[in-house]
Amino acid sequence: MDTSSGEDTDISDSEIQEYEEKSYEELKSGRRSIKVSDEVYSCPFCSRKRKRDFAFSDLLQHANGIGTCNSKKRTPRDKANHLALAKYLQNDAAVSAGQSKSKEKVQADALADCDRDEMFVWPWIGIVVNLPKQLKEGRFVGESGSKLRDQYIRRGFNPTRVRPLWNYQGHSGTALVEFHKDWSGFSNAMSFDKAYEADHHGKRDWLADNGGKKSDLYAWVARADDYNANNIVGENLRRIGDLRTVSDIIEEEARKASKLVSNLTNVIEEKNLHLKEMESKFQETSESLSILIIEKDKLHHAYNEEIKKIQSSARDHLQRIFNDHERQKLQLETQKKQLESRGAELEKREARNEIDRKKLNEELEQNAKLNSSISAATEEQRRADEKMMKLAEEQKRQKEELHRKIISLEQRLDAKQAAELEIQQLRGKLNVMRHMGDEGDQEILEKVDELIKSIREKEEELEAVEALNQTLVVKELKSNDELQEARKELINGLKEYPRTCAIGVKRMGELDSRPFHEAMRKKYGESEADDRATELCSLWEEYLRDPEWHPIKVVSVDGQQNKHMSVIDEEDEKLKELKKNYGEEVCKAVTNALIEVNEYNPSGRYITSELWNYAKGKKAELKEGVDVLLTLWKKKRATEGF
Repeated sequence: MDTSSGEDTDISDSEIQEYEEKSYEELKSGRRSIKVSDEVYSCPFCSRKRKRDFAFSDLLQHANGIGTCNSKKRTPRDKANHLALAKYLQNDAAVSAGQSKSKEKVQADALADCDRDEMFVWPWIGIVVNLPKQLKEGRFVGESGSKLRDQYIRRGFNPTRVRPLWNYQGHSGTALVEFHKDWSGFSNAMSFDKAYEADHHGKRDWLADNGGKKSDLYAWVARADDYNANNIVGENLRRIGDLRTVSDIIEEEARKASKLVSNLTNVIEEKNLHLKEMESKFQETSESLSILIIEKDKLHHAYNEEIKKIQSSARDHLQRIFNDHERQKLQLETQKKQLESRGAELEKREARNEIDRKKLNEELEQNAKLNSSISAATEEQRRADEKMMKLAEEQKRQKEELHRKIISLEQRLDAKQAAELEIQQLRGKLNVMRHMGDEGDQEILEKVDELIKSIREKEEELEAVEALNQTLVVKELKSNDELQEARKELINGLKEYPRTCAIGVKRMGELDSRPFHEAMRKKYGESEADDRATELCSLWEEYLRDPEWHPIKVVSVDGQQNKHMSVIDEEDEKLKELKKNYGEEVCKAVTNALIEVNEYNPSGRYITSELWNYAKGKKAELKEGVDVLLTLWKKKRATEGF
């Protein structure tokens, strides 16, 4: 870490020791790092501008100098931090710094007594001869090299491998001991060579002719004469290694180190250039980001203003719709009451016409008695009576037909047919009176004129009622279209909000997946429930959309032939199998979805959205949806501070 934890206040002199312990613990825990590389260190408590690289001893001197300085430029916090750093360098970091120099010490120790121009086989290899072997079935056999390698490891030589050499006769009694390629491997190889030479089991002792059979093992480090020997040892050495002097290896390592330093220097320069480019880009990005933030704030402000206008317009529009709906509702109720009173008045008039007809019949009978002497009048009267009887029967039949139509049709048809019947009766009376007018009965002719005038008035009145009723029907249809359009817009608007009350948008015909998950959890367990439930739901959703599958039948209600309803066919094979395999709840979820899609979209059989009252389990009224929308708008207004 390059900077402190972010404290902005200094500490007093009395708190230096306590703060020193705190900083020391941070260094020990690794939350603050001082190491740049194996030989380069940095101070974690100096600012970025003053930070520079130190050697270990220079960093310790830097920490002690600032920690013990009496200058007023240094705050107690700086002194405490650097005293903690000096303590950490002396007690903890000194061990790791010493370890970093161990490689150099190993290399120096390995080269101390070595002729740097002597040719060695590299990688460093030792030669072991006189290994025990036995003749079995015409071939020599011996132990593997792993046992001998373990012995050398216990003795501290640390070889990587001991490889016995074999030829056409079998085990040759010779093995190559391979060491690490670094200077620690060279040190182990030379220790290996000196140990055997000190025990008089080196190469000179092996080549010396003592006149007797030699026992034990002889070993030495492979050199040029071994490499160039025309035997199995030389062949294997030439295959796996090269002849090199220590000086050549040191020079090569120096060249590699120099090349590495050069490469690292180039990389650092490239990184610095890249860092400058990144800083420049960062500056440009920061400036453009500031501009974008300003523009975003402006857009956000404009967006909020536009949202306010839209919400205000929507609120006014909904209020207008609601007011128009209430006004039209009142108008329709008033018109309904007027039509009811008009129908009652027509019924009263019909009753009065019946009384008038009876009176007319009595008068005709009296006139028939008075004119019995005139045969022509009598015959005409007879024909008139027959015609009146036919008219009476026709009237009776039409009245029965009108009474049946009153149940199913609107009152305007009843009033019209009643008026037509009255007109026919008056015309019948008119014919009779005209015939009788030949006798000069002026009173009867005046009644006929009054009846004709009354017929015309009733026809004009009936036409006016019919025109008014047609106008009301057109207004009602227009109002209903506007209400349906408003209902669609309300449903689309409420889809965007989560349901927070009993009123919301329900997808009619959508399959409820919860019973499927519960059934699969009981049948297959938690591990397979989700996958199997999803698969089963998808299958039954396809069945619900299939128009060829229609497990719904139509039955009469309470035995009435003219009243029917649609119910689920309990004998459907698919539903019976579903209920048997997965239970009542799963079957109920499918039948509910089927009933909904059959009610709301039987032709397309796809899911439709509907404004729904979840508390009552039925379609919600438009007013209820508007109340929910107004509540959501008020909450949003209060949240956003409008």
